[in-house]
Amino acid sequence: MSSCREPIPLSKIVSDLSLPKSSTHGLVQTLAARGHVSRNSMGHYVLVESSRHGFPFRRHEEPLVVTAMPFMERLRDESGETVLLSTMNARCDMRRLAKCVSHHPVRYDVNMDAAITAYCTATGRVLLAHSPAEVLESYLSRVKLLSYTGFTITDVRQIRDILANVRRDGYAVNDQEFITGSTGIAAPLYDAKGNVVAALNLGTLTSRYVPRREELLLLLRGAADQISRASGYETERGRSVRWQHPIGI
Repeated sequence: MSSCREPIPLSKIVSDLSLPKSSTHGLVQTLAARGHVSRNSMGHYVLVESSRHGFPFRRHEEPLVVTAMPFMERLRDESGETVLLSTMNARCDMRRLAKCVSHHPVRYDVNMDAAITAYCTATGRVLLAHSPAEVLESYLSRVKLLSYTGFTITDVRQIRDILANVRRDGYAVNDQEFITGSTGIAAPLYDAKGNVVAALNLGTLTSRYVPRREELLLLLRGAADQISRASGYETERGRSVRWQHPIGI
C-alpha cells in the first residue's frame, strides 16, 4: 500500500498478498482502527501519509485526506510544484497531514513532522486569519516573533494587516519569510458547514514563483475550491465563514 498513491480496493490487496479475503479484511480493519489506513466512500483503502511519520490520523482527518489527495496530485502535476495539506488546533499548533512532492530535480520539500511557524508561513496565515478573535489574540500575545530570514515580518501591526488581507483575498503568501529562496501560497479549505478546517499550500522556489505568480495562485485556489466542494461545501451569497478547531487536536 505504501507504493500506491490512489485508494485501492480490497480485492487488489487480497490478490497482492495471496491471502484469504477474510484474513486480509481483518488485517486492513486493524490498520484502519489504528489510524494507518483510511477507507473512502467507494470502499477503497489508502495508507495515510501521517502513519509514515510517527503519528496516526485523528478520525476527522482521514476523510479529508482521502478527499483531498486526488486534487493535490492533480495540482502537483499541473503546477509542477509541491502541495501540502495542514491543519491547526485551538492553541495554533500546526501539523501537516499530507503532501505531494514536486518532480522537479530542484524542488521544495519538508519533513511531515517538522515545525511550522504560523505567523510567517502561508499555511499559518490562512488558518490564523480564519481563527476566532480570542484565539488569534491569545496566540499573538504569547508568540515570540523571530526573524527566520531577512524577509521575515515580525511587527505585530503588520501581521494583523496581513491577516486582514488574507481574509479579504482568500489566500496567503509567504515570500521567503521562513526559508530564503522559497515561496509558499495557501488557501483555506471548508467543510460542509462552511467552517475552515485546513489549508492547502503550494510551495516552490522563489525563482520559479515570480514569473508564474498569477498562474500558480489560480491553480491553487481552483484546487482548494474543488476540495471544499468535494467535502460538501456550497458557496452561498452572504454566508459567513467560520473557523472550527478540529476536536481532539
